[in-house]
Amino acid sequence: MITRKWHTVAEVAEMLGYGLSKTKTLVATGRIQSVKDGHNRRILPEWVDQYINDRVAEAA
Repeated sequence: MITRKWHTVAEVAEMLGYGLSKTKTLVATGRIQSVKDGHNRRILPEWVDQYINDRVAEAA
């Protein structure tokens, strides 16, 4: 089995339980870090974790 090294915006939306539009907005505003790969955005797993950690810290 191959372990993915990064995710698409749609995959991150599904992981977080968010809609695609909300996730695209988070990426566009830099709340979720990403890199441009051709015509697509890619997101490292640790960047998803960082977003979650930031949200938890904001809530505390």
